[in-house]
Amino acid sequence: MGKTIPSTPVPLADGPARGRHRREIEQHSIDWVPLSERHGRTSSLGAIWFVGSLNLTGFATGVVTLSLGATLFWTTVATVLGSLFGTFFMAFHSAQGPQLGLPQLLQSRPQFGYLGAALTVWVFALVNYVAFNTSDALLAGDAAHTLFGLPNTLGYVLAAVAAAVIALYGYDWIHRINRWLTWPFITVMTVLTATALFGGGLRAGAWAPGRFDLASFMLVFVFVAGFQLGWAPYVSDYSRYLRPEVSTRAAFWWTYLPSAVSAVWVFVLGAVVSAAAPHDATPVAALKWSADRLMPGFGAAAVVLLLAGLLSIMAINQYGGSLTMISVADSFRPVRPTRALRAITIGLMFVLVGICSTVVGIDRFNWFFAHVVVALTYLFIPWTAVNLVDFFLVRRGLYIVREIFNPHGVYGRWGWRGNLAYLLGLAAMTPFMVMTGVYTGPAAARLGGVDYSMLIGLPVAGLLYLLFSRSLDLAAERELVRAEGLLTDLH
Repeated sequence: MGKTIPSTPVPLADGPARGRHRREIEQHSIDWVPLSERHGRTSSLGAIWFVGSLNLTGFATGVVTLSLGATLFWTTVATVLGSLFGTFFMAFHSAQGPQLGLPQLLQSRPQFGYLGAALTVWVFALVNYVAFNTSDALLAGDAAHTLFGLPNTLGYVLAAVAAAVIALYGYDWIHRINRWLTWPFITVMTVLTATALFGGGLRAGAWAPGRFDLASFMLVFVFVAGFQLGWAPYVSDYSRYLRPEVSTRAAFWWTYLPSAVSAVWVFVLGAVVSAAAPHDATPVAALKWSADRLMPGFGAAAVVLLLAGLLSIMAINQYGGSLTMISVADSFRPVRPTRALRAITIGLMFVLVGICSTVVGIDRFNWFFAHVVVALTYLFIPWTAVNLVDFFLVRRGLYIVREIFNPHGVYGRWGWRGNLAYLLGLAAMTPFMVMTGVYTGPAAARLGGVDYSMLIGLPVAGLLYLLFSRSLDLAAERELVRAEGLLTDLH
């Protein structure tokens, strides 16, 4: 089995509570959360994932969907189906947090290996955090410019500093802020929706189904499902402090329903507003224009509130990016995940996103955001299949926590099963991919430009990993899990 070298001490039993004050800066990062420090209610997941999409980026997602070629009616249908589909897989990842007490991506080591996870999954995850936060930064800068006339770069800096403070305080503060935002968001979103639907501005016959085009329909479906699946690499980061007695069913539904409902709501709202707004309006300008139709000044209030939601998501992305950087560093040389290290990595995220947002610019937001979401969807589809199959069907939630931190342990440095299933799943998807103006796979071209890649990659990667895992000595692993005594069986 090799010598156990955890990056931080992992206690074998639940000792006395350490008196952690939840108003202080979070102590943990990539280390295991002891049972004595587990706390919170499953319902707290509802606020995180309901507010998660109700922000300027979620609204902009709806704006982008209408630019993909389908009519408003078919864009709405594809949005609803894509949201329900993508959130399904994302919510199952949420159930992993209470069982393992570890960040989401660290849970990839048993499938991909100690180094393998760092060089494949985590690199893509870091790109995910930087890319989504670049989109957030562009919208934050545009909002500050629209509201206060500030330069876009200064607007981003101010927003990113506020988000960095939230990210540094960490898990409990992120949960707390999202709870505070829930009811104000419901109120304002309700008024915005009524204004967009019944306040005029939509052309006559805007809701007529029109011609059904499967290619554009699937572009919207993949884009929206990919946006929701984009939460998967960090969704259980926000459930890992819950007690392991929390059932899989409870964690799933408290994630799935709030996230799916809010996603459908804000995406469709964005599409409706975009259909009525001036064609050259940015997402922020379109939102302000629509809200001001109700009463002058309401547009500014709506932008401010959705900007507050954007700060929350920027904090989540900076927090997740920090954990990913620490995880990658730990894979090459064990590190102590201190508060100072978290602060440094949050600062690095700040700089990386600042550079990327300056290069992209708000004028290219729609193009950048649409292509980034689709590209990341392709990269994470086979990962989510491998990770979920391993957790629910192969190892059934039973992992040796100390060995996850052991570079020479039972999970190995290179998990050939996970890496091979991932690569083969990605290869199977490639001929069916469609990135407008960039790449259309040969199979997709023969099928009229319809993107079926997501429906290919999920079963191929998952079934191959299930097949490869037949050679695992699961009985021996479970004996080690019982001896360690940290985890419970799945409910």
